[in-house]
Amino acid sequence: MASLKASLGASRERIKEAGGESVQLVIDYVKQETVDPIKALGGFVTWGAAGSFLMGLGIMFLIISGLRCLQEETTAFHGNLSWLPYLIMTIVAVGVIAIVASRISASPLTKRQPIAPAAPKDQRGGL
Repeated sequence: MASLKASLGASRERIKEAGGESVQLVIDYVKQETVDPIKALGGFVTWGAAGSFLMGLGIMFLIISGLRCLQEETTAFHGNLSWLPYLIMTIVAVGVIAIVASRISASPLTKRQPIAPAAPKDQRGGL
């Protein structure tokens, strides 16, 4: 009877140990599939945000320099036409915004399907 209790106790311990290992395995899997990709994504988001900010700043400086160039270096926009450089650069800025907006896609990029090789034609020339 004592050996039966001992073997049942050992079986229970093995079951508890296997259950504990299973729980730990599930926890490790969840971390691997959720937390690790989010951490890796953080670098892309950081560099993407910094790059977007700097690109926007650079484009803004280019538009302002274009405005100043039209105002100072040309003689066509003096007097009653002094508003025209502002209109021109506003149109340029709207064009840049339209180009950027057209490049932003709401759906993820799709992979191109490889082109299947053409079936070989019958060499005999008949049907």
